[in-house]
Amino acid sequence: MSNNHLYLVDGSGYIFRAYHRLPPLTNRKGEPAGAVYGFTTMLWRLVDELHTSDGPTHLAVILDASSHTFRNDMYAEYKAHRPPPPEDLVPQFPVIREATRAFSVPCIETVGLEADDIIACYAKAALAEGWKVTIVSSDKDLMQLIEPGLDMLDTMNNRRLGADYVQEKFGVTPGQLGDVLALMGDAVDNVPGVPGIGPKTASLLIQEHGNLEAVLAAADTIKKPKLRQSLIDHADAARLSRELVRLACHHPLPEPLADLALKGIPPAPLRAFLEDQGFKSLLLKVTDGHVIGEPVPPPAPVATDEPAFVHKDYECVVTEEALDRWIAEATAVGTIAIDTETDHIDSMRATLVGVSMAIAPGKACYIPIGHVGDGLLSEVPTQLPREVVLDRLRPLFTDPTVLKIGQNLKYDLVVLRRAGVDVTPADDTMILSYDLDAGLRNHGMDDLCKVHLSHDTISFKSICGTGKAQITFDKVPLPQATEYAAEDADVTLRLWRRLKPRLAAEAATQVYETVDRRLVTVVAEMERAGIKVDRAELSRLSAEFATQIAVLEGQVHEAAGGPFTIGSPKQLGEVLFDRMGLKGGRKGKSGVYSTDVTELERLAAEGVPMARLVLEWRQLSKLKSTYTDALQAQINPETGRVHTSFSLAVAQTGRLSSTDPNLQNIPIRTEMGRRIRDAFVAEEGKVLLAADYSQIELRLAAHMADVPQLRAAFANGDDIHSLTAQELFGEVNRDTRGKAKTINFAILYGISSFGLAGRLGTDRIEAQAMIDRYFDRFPGVKTYMADTIAEVRAKGYVTTLFGRKTHLPGIRGKTVGERQSAERQAVNAPIQGTSADIIKRAMVRVGPQLELAGLRTVRMLLQVHDELVFELDPSEVDAASAVIRDVMAGAAEPAVTLSVPLGVEIGTGKSWGAAH
Repeated sequence: MSNNHLYLVDGSGYIFRAYHRLPPLTNRKGEPAGAVYGFTTMLWRLVDELHTSDGPTHLAVILDASSHTFRNDMYAEYKAHRPPPPEDLVPQFPVIREATRAFSVPCIETVGLEADDIIACYAKAALAEGWKVTIVSSDKDLMQLIEPGLDMLDTMNNRRLGADYVQEKFGVTPGQLGDVLALMGDAVDNVPGVPGIGPKTASLLIQEHGNLEAVLAAADTIKKPKLRQSLIDHADAARLSRELVRLACHHPLPEPLADLALKGIPPAPLRAFLEDQGFKSLLLKVTDGHVIGEPVPPPAPVATDEPAFVHKDYECVVTEEALDRWIAEATAVGTIAIDTETDHIDSMRATLVGVSMAIAPGKACYIPIGHVGDGLLSEVPTQLPREVVLDRLRPLFTDPTVLKIGQNLKYDLVVLRRAGVDVTPADDTMILSYDLDAGLRNHGMDDLCKVHLSHDTISFKSICGTGKAQITFDKVPLPQATEYAAEDADVTLRLWRRLKPRLAAEAATQVYETVDRRLVTVVAEMERAGIKVDRAELSRLSAEFATQIAVLEGQVHEAAGGPFTIGSPKQLGEVLFDRMGLKGGRKGKSGVYSTDVTELERLAAEGVPMARLVLEWRQLSKLKSTYTDALQAQINPETGRVHTSFSLAVAQTGRLSSTDPNLQNIPIRTEMGRRIRDAFVAEEGKVLLAADYSQIELRLAAHMADVPQLRAAFANGDDIHSLTAQELFGEVNRDTRGKAKTINFAILYGISSFGLAGRLGTDRIEAQAMIDRYFDRFPGVKTYMADTIAEVRAKGYVTTLFGRKTHLPGIRGKTVGERQSAERQAVNAPIQGTSADIIKRAMVRVGPQLELAGLRTVRMLLQVHDELVFELDPSEVDAASAVIRDVMAGAAEPAVTLSVPLGVEIGTGKSWGAAH
């Protein structure tokens, strides 16, 4: 057996992975380069790192030369339905070929053959010479080639694929896989297959009969009539499909096997290519004389001055001398990462257990202050007294010359503030990531660490356990606690070193510095403040809801002809569409009928009383479980108030969201929803003030789409929905105004004629006519939508007026549905995102302005959608209202000057509901 090991890279798969993985980028010449950069990075890792384990001796990248191959001559419709590649990807194809050659790696393609065929030819030739072969791909068609001596490498999931994988996934051997593929067909490549046969059935047939011809020969004996007839009727299509999926492995090799020898990466051509493209970060990794096969570790995907993670090097600080040394070094460095460890996930109920700091990559410590023994007989570990540590840290954490960095810093700010420690100035890596990459990934530390540092953090469950055996962090032994906590600070510092420099380069400085960074402290104080709820009122509502739910349940059972579990979608679907025989039921992949809100509203509109009863039952059940019951349990025993947690980096458009409780989803247009708001009350002697932007998204649409009629209406204080009704229907009455209101908001969400028809209860043709009339009367809106969709198609993201980016990778999705969904999101995201930016700017400014006005006791408690809620003395209402209205109305300036005024409605009362 030869020692040669040939790696064959499915270049097309690499290219499309790179394209969809990264946001749109341009090179220094302004040309599209996202796929080029991603492909270059992926190939580099493959070429320069594999030799450390299962290293290749020979390697080639295989590409498709053209779209027309011998299969098109065999079947004209082959791949006929595949959409053309994205416009900005096409010019990157030749540059990717240049990139491959810059690594001195053969780049092979042959006119008339697909890349899979070329790979098959080289694989068979190498195996015949006694070589080992690895195909770098996860393409199911290539799995037909797996045999002893040949495996596949799935770099996406970092795993090797062999015959056992094929057996597990498809139920057959690699040699039988082509027969399975022929039966099931392939919609993407337009391989016809046999109608009605999916992967499972195809696998069972081949398992039973051995191969395709045997299946077709036995078609007459198959018991299922539909399957039997389909096999008989489509036998020719099955045989054609078998030839289409068969890999052509006997063509002459374009280049001899010997010419694929991997000799290393000569730095000169690679450096020239990277300089030409302007890939500065990759240029830093080029070192003269570095070649494959040298006994050196692969370059880690981190900055050149950063050491690897060595957890045993982290220090557990248990003496005052050590603490003073770390504080002195932190002060001298001027930039430190901090993190807190506690015994509870709720920052308002958590006890501070310890603090970690990192002053340089790899240089971090943990300072325990609240650890206890794990059990009655275990000793409390040696640690510094809590107040000694806090007294020493307090000056450092407020030192204006030392920047503190945190990940999801809001949590730490609340915990530390409750301990009497403020933190300023500060950066938050979660917010940095959010402002740079919203829509592309999650922004939690573990995910960011994997993406940016290629490192898996120590998991919480690995040191605290899970389920009933889980312990709180204060019971974790100090050695393990130190490694876990110090790693968090270390990771946070390393992330900051990568993310902060990107702000200016990617035009994200304004939104981070003027909006989100300052908001972290503001929201932390809102969470600390919380809001009082009337427990007795909640209890009354729960009892009332329970009675109404029971009545509705009886009515549903009567309408259904017998009892069943209403909360079970499976049972509900069976009752509606099987027992009651209603038409239009649709089953999902699991075989269960859909009973979502859209389906029930359809049935209700068709005159099915039970559907409306179930909708009412669901709403009341949700209000009871989510609010009237849960809110009572969420009252903090120490403060007597409910402290919701605001999420700063979840909603793609920049909006805040909240959990425990979720205040964003309390229905405000129903009587029951309003009664829940009545249970949110002011403290004794105080009142609540609610300040709400009036129709802010419509106002922003009038400005951003440049619609003169709408701008004038807002400037004059006219009713915008009446104006739209007059423009669309020629008259204003309750019916036309209601339709106009629906259309005004629906258009901003890029609604389709089908969707609008559903909302208005009309047919699709009439709905489309309304949309057309709207665009005819307000052409600026149509132009805005077209321009925005063109922008997201070109860039992969859209921006707010303040420069916030919302990435929408679905715009390059594989299905029409994905792309259309991204287009609808793109239409609304700049408007909704700008609205979010404006209220955030108001939140940041209102506190200092209230203080300047001498209104220091006014507290901002909540932000819900376009509304801010404050608690204050009744005597301060007039003065505070004037300040709040002025701040909110002018929040966009000076960064953005709007052509429409921002209306602010203010109300006060003893409860949140009464303030409206």
